[in-house]
Amino acid sequence: MKTTRNLKTQLWVAVFAVLSVISFDANAQRRNRNNSAPAPDPKVDVYKTIEWRSIGPFIGGRSGTVAGVPNEPNIFYMGSTGGGVWKTDNGGQTWKNISDGYFGGSIGAVAVADSDHDVIYVGQGEQTVRGNVSSGFEGMWKSTDGGDTWTNIGLNDAMHVGRIKIHPTNPDIVWVAVMGDLFKSSATRGVYKTTDGGKTWKKTLFANEDTGAVDLTLDPNNPDFMFASTWRVRRTPYSLTSGGEGSGIWRSKDGGETWENMMSKRGMPKGPYGISGVSISPVDPNVVYSIIEANDGGVYKSTDGGESWTNSNKDRSLRQRAWYYTRIYADT
Repeated sequence: MKTTRNLKTQLWVAVFAVLSVISFDANAQRRNRNNSAPAPDPKVDVYKTIEWRSIGPFIGGRSGTVAGVPNEPNIFYMGSTGGGVWKTDNGGQTWKNISDGYFGGSIGAVAVADSDHDVIYVGQGEQTVRGNVSSGFEGMWKSTDGGDTWTNIGLNDAMHVGRIKIHPTNPDIVWVAVMGDLFKSSATRGVYKTTDGGKTWKKTLFANEDTGAVDLTLDPNNPDFMFASTWRVRRTPYSLTSGGEGSGIWRSKDGGETWENMMSKRGMPKGPYGISGVSISPVDPNVVYSIIEANDGGVYKSTDGGESWTNSNKDRSLRQRAWYYTRIYADT
């Protein structure tokens, strides 16, 4: 009996000692973690190793728009300012012009339908308004076979198309940001919508005859929730004037049927406004980003669907050569 009690006592002492060591080691590791620097983000390290290189096509002219295809990482479409639309199906190793014989010249926007990757919409007339800007004269084009053939679907007076957005589940519903004739006043400017694949169009947003629509974004889970941006811009043979009445950000909650001007919302900068870009977070539609050309412009962020805004980046370099670089994209 005495021997048994001694063995039990020794066993409990051993167990206690092991538990004490484990507890001490865990606490020590916890203290080391708390005192150590945070681990580096592996994604950042990957991005640092990426090097940009030109992948062509070298005869198409400068690119003003590009569109990828969901779940098809090697297929891209590129719209050029002088050579029409080009397609690659091998990640840019080779390119093929797919608009020759149908249309050419300046391209402002290309969009591929999420619900049917064979459906592509193209708008003519570049959106990068610079010294040598090229217009389009045949409006909108549509392909239903991945770019093999094309049909003109109107808006021939658009002249310049800033953005095309396609309904995420219905490729016949499309919104188009029309900039209009840059050299004169025009009633054709604004946001247009079709619900029949381009057979008919309805203008749903119009600021004035000197202010066109340049950007569009929608919530992929609720395409009734949209934002648009408008830009008052005028080109002459020797000058460019940007900004003024009508420029700004707009919101729609009914699929672009009606629009509300956002520039009086709390936190927005004071005018006059020039060009703006806008993007809704694809994971949280309450989060909206905008880059605004203004005296107090920069990157603005809303976390309540556009009711209020905060300036999250005032770096003036973001607004240099605004006609080129005023685009913003929310990935998360």
